[in-house]
Amino acid sequence: MSNDDYLRLATVDNFRDVAGTGYATVDGGRVRRGVFYRSNELRISEEDAATLAELGLTAVIDLRSEMEIAQSPDPEVPGAVGLHFDLLGIPMAEVGAARSREEAAHIMGRVYRGFATEQRTRELLGDVLRQLATGGKQLFHCTAGKDRTGWTAALLLHIAGVDDPTIESDYLLTNVLNAASRARTEALIAEHAGPEKVAILEPTLVADIDYLRAAAAAVDSEFGDRGSYLRDGLGLDDEVLGRLRALLRED
Repeated sequence: MSNDDYLRLATVDNFRDVAGTGYATVDGGRVRRGVFYRSNELRISEEDAATLAELGLTAVIDLRSEMEIAQSPDPEVPGAVGLHFDLLGIPMAEVGAARSREEAAHIMGRVYRGFATEQRTRELLGDVLRQLATGGKQLFHCTAGKDRTGWTAALLLHIAGVDDPTIESDYLLTNVLNAASRARTEALIAEHAGPEKVAILEPTLVADIDYLRAAAAAVDSEFGDRGSYLRDGLGLDDEVLGRLRALLRED
């Protein structure tokens, strides 16, 4: 899969179509492109802003905290309403105090397990998916576009009927696409805290398959499987799930 297969934005490097190149589903279908988009924060050039406007987005869904938004608010996208759902993110104060890579990785595992174990996070994830089910072209994003955004995208691909190896490969694609923005973050950490801190915090800067699998294991432990998680954990009924499948699938 080459980067040329994706609509890209030069200044938002982890922007992409949730459907990828039109991922295959386990029952022979395909995921529909041009419906849902995902990205990192929208620190965006005028040229890329124009590209976003041309997509015909109806909503831009911001999954960040109030503090993150204050530091880098979303630009207005013509025709799109801005929506905010404050999903459980990385606890930055705790991460900043981490003294080892192992400690940082442990924090990340806890964040991902929280997608299953934290009631408020589940409620907000349910709200996000209900919003996406209303239809229209929609973009959702967080800061790096890898954790909150990555889990939301993984759920959508599962609902569409995509197999786990493809979902995992799509999740890991972040590490290829966001190299430039990650390098900028690493440079800032090195400037303010020293290069040794970059090494300690590296587990918080990447998409790691162990994190995604930790979330999936927590789902299985708490709810039995992802179907029960979607219904009982996120509160999604058959109508909403059916609308999402219809929007996500070509067949």
